Amino acid sequence: LVFMQFEEGPPGTRMPLPRPSIDTGMGLERIAAILQGKHDNYDIDTFRALILASAELTGQDPDGPFKTSHRVIADHLRSTSFLMADGVLPSNEGRGYVLRRIMRRAMRHATMMGAKEPLMHRLVPALIRQMGAAYPELGRAETLIADTLLLEETRFKHLLERGLHLLAEETGRLGDKQALPGPVAFKLYDTYGFPLDLTQDALREQGRSVDLAGFEAAMQEQRTRARAAWAGSGDAATEQVWFETKERVGATEFLGYSTESAEGEILALVLNGVGASAAAAGTDVAVVLNQTPFYAESGGQVGDTGTISGPDGLVITVTDTQKKLGDLFVHLGRVEAGVAKVGTAVVATVDHARRSAIRAHHSATHLLHEALRRKLGTHVQQKGSLNAPDRLRFDVSQPRPITADELHWVETEVNARIRENSEVTTRLMTPDAAVELGAMALFGEKYGDEVRVVAMGEADGNKPAWSIELCGGTHVRRTGDIGYFRIVGETAVAAGVRRIEAVTGASAEALVLETQARLNDVAGALRAAPAEVADRIAALLEDRRKLQAQVGELQKKLATGGGAAAAEEVNGVMLSARNLGEVPAKDLKGLADAIGKQQGSGVVALVSTAEGKASIVVAVSADLTGRISAVDLVRAASAAVGGKGGGGRPDLAQAGGPDGDKADEALAAVRAALG
Repeated sequence: LVFMQFEEGPPGTRMPLPRPSIDTGMGLERIAAILQGKHDNYDIDTFRALILASAELTGQDPDGPFKTSHRVIADHLRSTSFLMADGVLPSNEGRGYVLRRIMRRAMRHATMMGAKEPLMHRLVPALIRQMGAAYPELGRAETLIADTLLLEETRFKHLLERGLHLLAEETGRLGDKQALPGPVAFKLYDTYGFPLDLTQDALREQGRSVDLAGFEAAMQEQRTRARAAWAGSGDAATEQVWFETKERVGATEFLGYSTESAEGEILALVLNGVGASAAAAGTDVAVVLNQTPFYAESGGQVGDTGTISGPDGLVITVTDTQKKLGDLFVHLGRVEAGVAKVGTAVVATVDHARRSAIRAHHSATHLLHEALRRKLGTHVQQKGSLNAPDRLRFDVSQPRPITADELHWVETEVNARIRENSEVTTRLMTPDAAVELGAMALFGEKYGDEVRVVAMGEADGNKPAWSIELCGGTHVRRTGDIGYFRIVGETAVAAGVRRIEAVTGASAEALVLETQARLNDVAGALRAAPAEVADRIAALLEDRRKLQAQVGELQKKLATGGGAAAAEEVNGVMLSARNLGEVPAKDLKGLADAIGKQQGSGVVALVSTAEGKASIVVAVSADLTGRISAVDLVRAASAAVGGKGGGGRPDLAQAGGPDGDKADEALAAVRAALG
């Protein structure tokens, strides 16, 4: 019994509780034991059913020499299943590592009882029968729980067999009860992946221990070697602080798959590239927490934003989240109020609306990828992506442009999958098992021993889902949460790589409304209904084409009008020098030829000032090319309008320059060159 009467205050002070109480420790199992007339919690019906299921599968007497092993398996099956139903998955840090250790302890006991094949996942149905009605979340997560247990136990069996074999070789060289040297334990951990806690558990049964001081020394040597190798990578000047930070505080545990708000502790602060113990209001700061719901930019998905709040009015606005050295999450932002201090307990809250928009765009890229492969072929592979709150960008291997009809098909197919509103599921698997399932690995990603497999869309043929990909990003819960998908552009970004840009949800809705508003404006200007706009514009373009042809003919007649009568004599040479204004530069050669034919022997110099730039053409009749070069004359004219050089033949040359307002000076330069 625990008698709770006071609240402990500063040293030497105690305050009486408003409601003193006695903690009897009467939890569910103890109450059940009393009601069922049992003297042991493990004999109550819920536990006994799991113990009997374990005994049946292992062939070992539930009350025989492996009685404790059956109890460990029953207890740990419950705890691990509830953790996974609540969104915790096995990992190498934080609560995920606690879960993995609990799993492995139960799995070791299964191995001790002679289980040759994975056992734990086969006990999940028995647990659901016992507790699924009271805890429906167990039933909903049954597949996830069973698959994760199978994956973990399969990997653990391989690890255990290899590790115990190596450990037996090492202990065979030791004296009776002699501790395992630290460097040997570290080699098992670093080279063969055999965790220290498993080594300790195995040695404890032999009455041995591990030289922990030697283990830590070997660990430090390895860190020193890693630091030296990393320092030569070119990032040392800017990233040294993060290497030191990670070495001191370890990896960040990511909680963002299951929550957008979580408690945490400030483990490190960095100001202007230097570690600090505190950051005052108005200071730009980088914050490292022990655990965070903030997604750090990776895999094409941008980092989360939001707030970190704490005691005494502390508020930090997070403007970006970056990942350093693989698994150190760095929250970049500004202290808006209060003082941020290392060691402070805080609450980290992700911007929900922004995260939701990012999730929608990321899930849409999976559907887009699958639709492109089905329409264009399996040669389509992701070559890059951006998943932002307002848009998505998706680069794929594709040798030719994607046609409008193909894009329309892809867009329609993606929206059909969205309207299915199917569940988006996530499972942990080995890379090989994921690929065998039909999952696609993504460009530029590195995968470890286990991967997250994201599936969405109804089952299709032999595939359990329409789209299956390896992905570590955040996603919608159901495809319907994407809302609506709209492609806005398709371009080339490199040889054999096409880029598709698209929007979803609110961004897609805004695009549709903006497009409709523009269509209405155009329809109003044309005095037509929106449905008639295309025909009306086509008619206007045809009218414009006819008018341009008429204008061209009139300009030609105007430019060539006067023939020889409009020419002047310069140093015994007839010169037709004309500033034609806005006549298109492409028409100058034809006009020079027409004027030359009217004029006969002589020189024609024409200047156009269309679009504010000077374009010059000079033509010289055949009888004069022996002593007059069109190239020399056009270069003189070009210099007058700020141009550099010019080129052509002795009888026809062209040039240009930026100063269209100096067209007359260009013609004067031709006259001077002839004189």
